[in-house]
Amino acid sequence: MRKIVLMMSVSLDGYIEGPNREIDWHMVDAELHRHFNREIREMGALLSGRVTYELMAGFWPTADKDPDSTPEVVEFAGIWRNMPKVVFSRTLQRGEGHTTIVREVVPEEIRELKEQPGGNLGLGGADLAAEFMRHDLVDEFWVYVHPVLLGRGKPLFPEADALTRLRLIEARVFGNGVVQLRYERANAAAS
Repeated sequence: MRKIVLMMSVSLDGYIEGPNREIDWHMVDAELHRHFNREIREMGALLSGRVTYELMAGFWPTADKDPDSTPEVVEFAGIWRNMPKVVFSRTLQRGEGHTTIVREVVPEEIRELKEQPGGNLGLGGADLAAEFMRHDLVDEFWVYVHPVLLGRGKPLFPEADALTRLRLIEARVFGNGVVQLRYERANAAAS
């Protein structure tokens, strides 16, 4: 069965974006970009909310046309264009390319999606991740901790009433100081 994998970059103090939605503090160098390309290429689909989708769709469809683009950017532009995308939005009317719009997170439909053949499902966006977590749908958490303190902004995880126990699968340090922490739900090993 496919897993739903939350993949997010976060500041050391837990924010995914600054107070004005800035993400220019992300430290994505060639090594980290190659890692993202390898991981995302193996995914079966990307799941995101409208804001994350529009951010990505505003850049990646033509990023490889810029003569100043790095080889990693050129490679990811092709990966992103060809990757099936599921966008959860009540307002978005249509998406580009291999994009399906879904209006609501329906747990039974997500479980059916997980049963389909193919690679894992990459989940992006804090609001959508919170909704998936409310329904106990996130199987793994891949958090990329950037060595920066933002002080304020949008937190990766909202306040919650329930404790979620996790088990560390892997920790990896990149040359630029970013640390990838891979966790699975603690009960996933038993199921």
